[in-house]
Amino acid sequence: MTDDMSPAERYALSRVRAAEQATALAPFREMYEFELDPFQIEACKALEAGKGVLVAAPTGSGKTIVGEFAVHLALTQGRKCFYTTPIKALSNQKYSDLVKRYGAAKVGLLTGDNSVNADAPVLVMTTEVLRNMLYAGSQALIGLGHVVMDEVHYLSDRFRGAVWEEVIIHLPESVTLVSLSATVSNAEEFGDWLDTVRGDTEVIVSEERPVPLWQHVLAGRRMYDLFEEETDHGGRGAARREVNPDLLRMARMENSRTYNPRERRRGKMVREADRERERRQRSRIWTPGRPEVIERLDAEGLLPAITFIFSRAGCEAAVQQCLYAGLRLNDDEARARVRSIVEERTAAIPDEDLHVLGYFEWLEGLERGIAAHHAGMLPTFKEVVEELFVKGLVKAVFATETLALGINMPARTVVLEKLVKWNGETHADITPGEYTQLTGRAGRRGIDVEGHAVVLWQRAMDPAALAGLAGTRTYPLRSSFKPSYNMAVNLVSQFGRHRSRELLETSFAQFQADKSVVGISRQVQKNEEGLAGYREAVTCHLGDFEEYARMRRELKDRETELAKQGAVQRRAAAATALERLKPGDVIHVPTGKYAGLALVLDPGVPPARADRHRGFDAHDGPRPLVLTAERQVKRLAPMDFPVPVEPLERMRIPKSFNPRSPQSRRDLASALRTKAGHIVPDRHRRSRAAGADDTEIARLRAALRAHPCHGCAEREDHARWAERYHRLLRDTRQLERRIEGRTNTIARTFDRICALLTDLDYLHGNEVTEHGKRLARLYGELDLLASECLRDGVWEGLKPAELAACASALVFEARMADDAAPPKLPTGPAKEALGEMVRIWGRLDALEEQHKINQAEGVGQREPDLGFAWAAYRWASGHGLDEVLREVDMPAGDFVRWCKQLIDVLGQIAAAAPQEDSTVARNARRAVDGLLRGVVAYSSVG
Repeated sequence: MTDDMSPAERYALSRVRAAEQATALAPFREMYEFELDPFQIEACKALEAGKGVLVAAPTGSGKTIVGEFAVHLALTQGRKCFYTTPIKALSNQKYSDLVKRYGAAKVGLLTGDNSVNADAPVLVMTTEVLRNMLYAGSQALIGLGHVVMDEVHYLSDRFRGAVWEEVIIHLPESVTLVSLSATVSNAEEFGDWLDTVRGDTEVIVSEERPVPLWQHVLAGRRMYDLFEEETDHGGRGAARREVNPDLLRMARMENSRTYNPRERRRGKMVREADRERERRQRSRIWTPGRPEVIERLDAEGLLPAITFIFSRAGCEAAVQQCLYAGLRLNDDEARARVRSIVEERTAAIPDEDLHVLGYFEWLEGLERGIAAHHAGMLPTFKEVVEELFVKGLVKAVFATETLALGINMPARTVVLEKLVKWNGETHADITPGEYTQLTGRAGRRGIDVEGHAVVLWQRAMDPAALAGLAGTRTYPLRSSFKPSYNMAVNLVSQFGRHRSRELLETSFAQFQADKSVVGISRQVQKNEEGLAGYREAVTCHLGDFEEYARMRRELKDRETELAKQGAVQRRAAAATALERLKPGDVIHVPTGKYAGLALVLDPGVPPARADRHRGFDAHDGPRPLVLTAERQVKRLAPMDFPVPVEPLERMRIPKSFNPRSPQSRRDLASALRTKAGHIVPDRHRRSRAAGADDTEIARLRAALRAHPCHGCAEREDHARWAERYHRLLRDTRQLERRIEGRTNTIARTFDRICALLTDLDYLHGNEVTEHGKRLARLYGELDLLASECLRDGVWEGLKPAELAACASALVFEARMADDAAPPKLPTGPAKEALGEMVRIWGRLDALEEQHKINQAEGVGQREPDLGFAWAAYRWASGHGLDEVLREVDMPAGDFVRWCKQLIDVLGQIAAAAPQEDSTVARNARRAVDGLLRGVVAYSSVG
């Protein structure tokens, strides 16, 4: 090719190549065996040019390459790089990856409860650790050049998302930020905000999947393509995709009315041939069982597969079902390799603990190539499953959705059992974003030609809705940022109240809120222009017509109010009259469909329970059951009696009367007409209108007649314009209130928090008190409660195990409300201290209500949960794993996770507690030593 070039062209090309070789990107590209994608190269070039980058790309597309280039760039420049992740498992995985590439001497790990090589130039950490370092002014920040925020879309998380924004806002300006996100529909908006708070930021969006994705539905023995013609494989091409008509036909058949045997008794005969045809069609449609699904995928060459089941118990049950079905996905050689790896990785676990942890059942599944993966598992067990899956030694994994959060476990196929999951409050349909995140695991780059997403057929499935999930790219990033007590004291300490308020107003939450009011502001401007025109039309040469119109409105409002009062009084009088009715009273129903003569069979004032049974409540008023002169038995409603009703006559109701018998109704109705048909009911006289005697109405009418504008010839025209002016003014005020409610919301919350902290002597204006400095070292949902407990000496004198029990209430949260049975608690001082903690929380809760700090909005202190206190006490006291887990009925993985969070908070308490004349700091450290043993100590790297 160069032979065809002129000497000048060859020289220019050589100059370009020489310039490329001089960049840091050139040697970095040589470290990989594959060519980088265009979006990766574009992002790396922007980084080398000194810009920040936001990379939004599908799961498995290789966006972490950009993060690794930031590491390479920092080392090349002799600076530091922090690589942050949302969860410890991801931190551990990224730490291992970077150690393999750069060596253990250059890479460290910080995850709150573990520290490995903390002085290394490359540090992998959870995002919370970096936030805490920023507030503490850590020396490790010196020389920091780049920060990689992996899975930055996590800032939408309502529980932890605020941490990402805190880091982005508070990082020094000299630090270049690398934000890696899943494909989000508002990446440009997020990029605009990053540009505002971090400076020049390049937004790079790639929607092209590296491996095409095919969508399927598995029903019975057949796997259907979701789309009839799929030429847009996850982003390649723009062809329109039509839902498979076979699926639509199946859905219609499922939803059609099935044969009901009772129809025969009703005389509606269904042809035997039709029923047989329907039975045959339905026999081809069922939801296949879990072993059946795996066998089908294995037969079609679609393993390895991840089946997402939104339940831990469901994942474990799926493995057992496959074992009972005799599934074996590994040959003898693979079984031997699995056993060797597992025994090596679990060698440190004592034999007595292996039985408690269900090791042998777990190993049997692994040897057959089948495993579960969920948060309730021991971290070591999860890591082994991940390692074996990547090596192809586990071919079927049943997992909860936590596996979709960045863990590097790509598969050929992803299976979704259902499209509904428990979100912590209710069973809800999964969102398009969640569907994209889950199915994004399908298709291994460099291994698979294509990936497959399989949804199992369920009754009442709507294929069109599924196609909408699969084809929708709407996954907007929504800020969950809220100020906290710890954040407030740290900000005021560093910047003062005013500057802190300004900083919070730069949050993504406020950025989005401000953008949302732009349209409302435009409407307000239009309305104000309209108001000016209306005001001109209202002008009267005789006087102030706005004043005259205001008096007219006041008169109308007063008349309306009195009319409503009269209606309420009339309904009350009618209800009272109905309550006095007795069976056998003959009445005249004044209005409604059944107006006329009627006999009361039942007054309709039954006990409340009977009311509910009949579908109405006692407060609706009496609902008498009557027989009309036309032989109908009906239960009437209060609206049928706009005026009080009085009995006209009385009749005896025969004991043999049966309201269901036409003959009984006919005889009694005939007797009713004979007894009272000649009686003419008295006409109800309406009482004198309340407005006739109202002094306020009289005053307003007199004032109107005396007003100069009352005599204007164009008075009614002016009045019509004045009414339009008033309506538009009311609408405009409502819009302005909406704007006020959305703007400065973060700053107003910050002001309320600061006011509460001032009341509690944590803040004095711009000064942080000694109590405030203690609060600044306590992180977590119950930071203020922990600080108050330290201030009041609640934990003084407690033994280490007792302190562990008390501190557990600061971190533990039962997974479901059903778990909230009265918890078992240690006796003695620990129980008294826990009771005092709950009392202090009650005081803080009342104070928050007084300051309008709303827990429903994610701000404030939730009630401490005592559900882990007994487990923490027993484990810190040295009891065995078997005994502790049996007593608290908790999965080992949950137990380890809560212990690690407890160790983290005990470390904070040890740092925040008085170091002299106090037992708390010393005993908190001893409690950590008591907890950090056995299964908790060897559970994982971080």
